[in-house]
Amino acid sequence: MSDTIQIRPVTPADFDAWLPLWDAYNAFYGRSGETALPREITQVTWGRFFDAYEPMHAMVAERNGQLLGLVHFLYHRHTTMVAPTCYLQDLYTLEAERGKGVGRALIEAVYARAKADGLQRVYWQTHETNHTAMKLYDKVADHSGFVVYRKAL
Repeated sequence: MSDTIQIRPVTPADFDAWLPLWDAYNAFYGRSGETALPREITQVTWGRFFDAYEPMHAMVAERNGQLLGLVHFLYHRHTTMVAPTCYLQDLYTLEAERGKGVGRALIEAVYARAKADGLQRVYWQTHETNHTAMKLYDKVADHSGFVVYRKAL
């Protein structure tokens, strides 16, 4: 068996192994218990990864048949560029795998995929308290300085 981390697109057969990572990611951001993400949203999201008309994509990190992390990203138009841009929406690695290159490998796989698809930028956001992830992000990307505002409707 190899200790090499493999990054690959998700397949429909990955659902049962992907779901605990997805649930842990949502719990990390406070979407658990009474505030848990409805399963309908999870099912729709999962289906979008396999719909050729959707600009949403997913990859997983795997070692020896075990999923270690996930990354979800989408392409969208931008008002200041001709080519679409890539928004890295979700990134999660098992807690035991943090600091071992899994997150970096997932980010670099998104970079490679976006570049191969003709995109010029990948961007993402994280919570200001996510200091562990920010140590990695500061090494693999530039902090834009933008602050995010939102309003639920």
